[in-house]
Amino acid sequence: MIAWTIETAKESRYIDTCIVSTEDEEIKTVSEAWGGYCPFLRPEDLAQDDTPSVDVVLHVIDEMPDYDYIVLLQTTSPLRSTEDIDECIKFCFQHESKSCVSVTEAERSPFYMYKIDEDAVMHSILDVDYDSMYQRQKLPKVYQLNGAVYVVDVNFVRKYKRLLGCGMTGYIMPQERSHDIDSVMDFMIVERIIRERKMVE
Repeated sequence: MIAWTIETAKESRYIDTCIVSTEDEEIKTVSEAWGGYCPFLRPEDLAQDDTPSVDVVLHVIDEMPDYDYIVLLQTTSPLRSTEDIDECIKFCFQHESKSCVSVTEAERSPFYMYKIDEDAVMHSILDVDYDSMYQRQKLPKVYQLNGAVYVVDVNFVRKYKRLLGCGMTGYIMPQERSHDIDSVMDFMIVERIIRERKMVE
């Protein structure tokens, strides 16, 4: 997954340095073999399962301070294309945004989602006008983060200690390139998609 991400990033017209943040020497070696740049190792306390992504980004910014924007490409979204990366970066600058993220249309609408209380009574999580939203086709389109591309102003990250914020813009990606790997099953699905793509090419 690291190799797929590095190869895609290297083809970008706008990314000038592909920095890989890792605490693992083997991952560092593999990354550098594929053209990634690993000038430092990440501290162990920033390599835990519950480590927030923004803390890793802040560490990279501290180590490499001479950049205005950072483009975060998580390896768990290997189906993103170089075009997705470049278009997200362009979208960010066109809208003069401090934070731009890739999104995809949500498969399930939050207008049909509920909480259930201790008496098993269902409560809509949103204020829904059921008279006008009884058909799925009449619901407004909603989008979810797909984890593929984050373009963020370095000063924004330093000031607010986060990647997302008020006024952020969303670059819409198709669902077929928005798979996020969270499980072994996800990995198997994505791996098959990549193999079939290569057969077509």
